Amino acid sequence: MPENLADLAPDLTKDYPRSPRALFGGYVLAGRVLDKCRAVCNGTAGEYDYNCGLDRVFLEFAGIDADDFKNFVATGATDDEVIAWIHEHAKVHSPAEIASWNFTLKCRRISELPPDRQAWVQEYLLANVKPEIQEKVIFNFDLLDAEEGRLG
Repeated sequence: MPENLADLAPDLTKDYPRSPRALFGGYVLAGRVLDKCRAVCNGTAGEYDYNCGLDRVFLEFAGIDADDFKNFVATGATDDEVIAWIHEHAKVHSPAEIASWNFTLKCRRISELPPDRQAWVQEYLLANVKPEIQEKVIFNFDLLDAEEGRLG
């Protein structure tokens, strides 16, 4: 394992990956996917999984193979190198298509999710999120931001 990977990889047993809202290389989710991938490669992922369903939302939109991405990240590539790699390997989308995809994800309301997912979110909130924060959870990404202490 390259030494710089250990320096770049977050310790997700002590901290959280980036918010799904944070833009990385022009995409929402991408920075979070990178944080989790680096942590998995470094053995510091804790309870986080790389290539989970949410990660695949980005990877599939970008047309990037999860194993290819992980293999590149494992070289110890910097953020700038990962952004360049994404731009080189991603499906070609116009800036308007990427912006639309970003905003569709960022603005997806819990009420737009399938009913079984809404029921899960409600139960999860009641069991895991402070009451004063629960009422702020409106969008799908709010759930992660609430859980990880960014929604307050």
